[in-house]
Amino acid sequence: MTHPYFHAESSARKFGGIPDDYLAIHRWFDETKESFCDYRHRALRHHAEGIFEAERLFGTTIINSEGNPVPVRYIGEQHVMEDCGGRVPNLADWLSKIVPEVWMSRGTFLGSLSKTEVQS
Repeated sequence: MTHPYFHAESSARKFGGIPDDYLAIHRWFDETKESFCDYRHRALRHHAEGIFEAERLFGTTIINSEGNPVPVRYIGEQHVMEDCGGRVPNLADWLSKIVPEVWMSRGTFLGSLSKTEVQS
């Protein structure tokens, strides 16, 4: 799906209530578009670990406008499955697709830098 609102509409159809009941959670999943505005933004939250992070952030359940509790994990699973072909990948699924670059594995010991290099 292309916008958190459409995910929220889907949640309202599935769990009851109105889209606004779910919008904050779906916005959270897609906030990473600020950093990378194509499907790769999903690597940051669209996985099992991201779903559990949403649950820690929003609570175990929300109460929708009909007064019914809805598990945040179910809302997160719905969002991720709608965006990831019907499955919930884990973080390793995403990270295993990163092509290693030399700079990724080179640490820098700041003690070996001159004072001028540290300031720049």
